[in-house]
Amino acid sequence: MNKQHERTPQGSATKRRTAGRKNFDTAPTIISGKNYLSSYLDDCYHHTCLSLYQNPPIGEIGLEEFEVWAIERLKILNEIDSALKRNKPFQEIELIVLPMLNKSLPLILSKDQDKNTENRRKDYYSHFILKLCFSRSAELREKFVKCETIIFKVRFESMSGVEQRQFVQHMNLPWEYITSAEKAEMSQQLYTSIQPSLRFQLNLTDEISRRDYFEKEEFIKIPFEYVPELISSRSVFLKQGHAFVPKFQQINLLTLEFTGNLQKTLISTSHAFPTLDEEDRLIPILNHLGAANNFLEDDSVFDELMNSEVNSVTVKSTKITRNFPLCASHLMDGLTSAHHLKYLARKQFSLFLKWIGLSVDEALKFWASEFTQTMGMDKFEKEYKYNFRHDYGLEGSKIKYKPWDCRKILSQPRPHAGEYHGCPYRDLSKDSLKAQLKSMGLKDEEVYGVLEINSKGDPTASCTKVLELKTNGLVNEIVTHPNLYYDRMRVYHKKLDDTEGETAAEAES
Repeated sequence: MNKQHERTPQGSATKRRTAGRKNFDTAPTIISGKNYLSSYLDDCYHHTCLSLYQNPPIGEIGLEEFEVWAIERLKILNEIDSALKRNKPFQEIELIVLPMLNKSLPLILSKDQDKNTENRRKDYYSHFILKLCFSRSAELREKFVKCETIIFKVRFESMSGVEQRQFVQHMNLPWEYITSAEKAEMSQQLYTSIQPSLRFQLNLTDEISRRDYFEKEEFIKIPFEYVPELISSRSVFLKQGHAFVPKFQQINLLTLEFTGNLQKTLISTSHAFPTLDEEDRLIPILNHLGAANNFLEDDSVFDELMNSEVNSVTVKSTKITRNFPLCASHLMDGLTSAHHLKYLARKQFSLFLKWIGLSVDEALKFWASEFTQTMGMDKFEKEYKYNFRHDYGLEGSKIKYKPWDCRKILSQPRPHAGEYHGCPYRDLSKDSLKAQLKSMGLKDEEVYGVLEINSKGDPTASCTKVLELKTNGLVNEIVTHPNLYYDRMRVYHKKLDDTEGETAAEAES
């Protein structure tokens, strides 16, 4: 077979993949004109600022828009996920997310129809693009549903009462707002059924405020099978197969509808993804956006950490160790008490120290000063020196090794007796972890808060909460890497030291 025939199958495959594609640089943005797209999006958003994203997007966008729009939405999901991991209540999340939505994905309607169409188009496409990214594993699908549901709730709560009613009516659900006469006829039963919710859910502590709220509240008539949870908790009045739900409860029902729909479409997308014939265009972008698994983990931070303040002596000083995450503190404690660490712990700690700025020469001094307290220098140089130089890319394949991130650490075997590698939030007993957290300077109530988060089985959420507490709430970022934690603490303490220095100088003058 000659070379020309050898190339034919590949060339044919490429032609098949690109056949029928339009050039995004020259093709019209909208497939059937602005009026058609505007009308289509009006239907998708029910002429309001909210959508269930049930229909696929239409029209064409460029690859740059494809990626940029997805990244902008991904940043918002990142903030939401961070807030959820820190157990922030919805009211606080709403204060964080709403300004971001209004800036990056605004849907506030204006008289400019072209602007409304473009904003909706960006929001609609970015949702479906990230749906492709997050459909590929159960864990990602769960994260996407949680975060997108928060966006749905935030937007719904920001709408006027008229817009909310209009949205509900366009959903074609078997819901019906009752009349004032119907409300008056069932007044006592309705008030009795929702009184506990007014007291405990809306925090209306006195009878007068509860009565005032009830008089102004609207009620929705819904088939009872739609609200099993409200029925089981006796939070609604039932009559002739219908539940009468107060309007303030409708967001919970809408959320269930939105979540159920999104879960189904994510599963369908996951089944369709392997057949996506876009290896030369969309797949590389989606793989890049696959950083969604770590929610925009910033790899560039490590290059910024190489500095001269860390050496074989200062690495054990309070100025440096106060920035350590708990896993690094645990490793340092193990090293200084046993004057030795086993392979996995050495690897984990050596790479961590390397990327906070400990040079290879200073690292060898540091490790030798500890190890030679239980062995001779000859043994250290013969059995251990090569490994530390290897970590710095000076031996063997000479790879520039990066420090282990949280996923890598959690993938390692759990430590046995005398081993210190791993993640303390996963590996330590509750009492041991409690003692470690107290040694970090956390107050009792803060320690119990971290332990409660840790009991849910997400070690990174616990570490994230500790970072928030240690920085007095100034750092709100998901910890996905020990060196990321170190860098944020280092910056925080530097600003704190600079402020204290300026205050002292002013006092002296």
